[in-house]
Amino acid sequence: MAVPHATTSPPGAREPGAREPAAQAPPGRARRRVGVRAPWWFVVPAISVYLFIVVVPSANGALFSFTDWNGLRPDWSFVGLGNYAEVFADRTARDALVNTLLLAAAATVAQNVAGLLLALGVNSMVKSRYVLRVVFFAPVVLTPLVAGYVWSFLLSPNGAVNDALEAVGLGSLRHDWLGDPDTALYAVVAEIVWQFAGYSMVIYLAGLQAIPAEVLEAATIDGAGAWSKFRRVVLPLLNGAVVINVMLCLIGGLKQFDQVMAMTGGGPGTATETISTAIYKSAFSLGDFPFSIALAVVMTVVIAVLAGVQFRLTQRKSS
Repeated sequence: MAVPHATTSPPGAREPGAREPAAQAPPGRARRRVGVRAPWWFVVPAISVYLFIVVVPSANGALFSFTDWNGLRPDWSFVGLGNYAEVFADRTARDALVNTLLLAAAATVAQNVAGLLLALGVNSMVKSRYVLRVVFFAPVVLTPLVAGYVWSFLLSPNGAVNDALEAVGLGSLRHDWLGDPDTALYAVVAEIVWQFAGYSMVIYLAGLQAIPAEVLEAATIDGAGAWSKFRRVVLPLLNGAVVINVMLCLIGGLKQFDQVMAMTGGGPGTATETISTAIYKSAFSLGDFPFSIALAVVMTVVIAVLAGVQFRLTQRKSS
């Protein structure tokens, strides 16, 4: 009976079914790769420019809020919290703070509602949806100062708004919209919403187009109506867009300056005075630089606190 000969593999050959050994990098190269933090080196130039242009001047300006420097003479002395005490004791500054908070809240709510409605409209299958997107976004590209001046002419006593009311038989509604302390601030809010609702629309439109069609179809199959589908499906999936829009609108409203200066200049009286316009007038009209710097620091703190609270609340709701 023949005995089969055992087969032998040549030296260096791989046995059948055996795994190929993983390639290993040279020890020296592996050691060189440990500790390399290349991504941080890429942001060093941007961080350096930001520190030089924004952080250092801001910190230097905040330091002068504790002094009596008048903006011209080289000598100055520390006065502690005297400028901040003057800010909170000044009636104009308090009115400006209240107006700023009211304007920011009203503009944030109105702009987000208008932007969401516009996004829902242009997200439909209307044939003119692409043209409407351009039309609704067009005011955003205007300079806020120019848009403010245009609206100041439209809302003047002899402007187009009052003429239009007269033409349709509503002449009893003619009003000095910017000269009445009860309506001036809301007229500014209307201009802000008109100009920047298209910006919010674009963000909401991106969120709507990111919603999977299968989710909406499943909700329709389950018998959800239009309102129920929007409230229970669409709106929760738009949480990211809501967070971005609310934060941008809130910060923009808190630092509002251009439209107010163009439309009312802070008047009548202090009805539309904001923190930004109060800072401008204190520094360049009255020459009270320490007071204006202290007011700017207060505005920065208010914006940071409100933006942080809003971000935490929306993030907690989404989680």
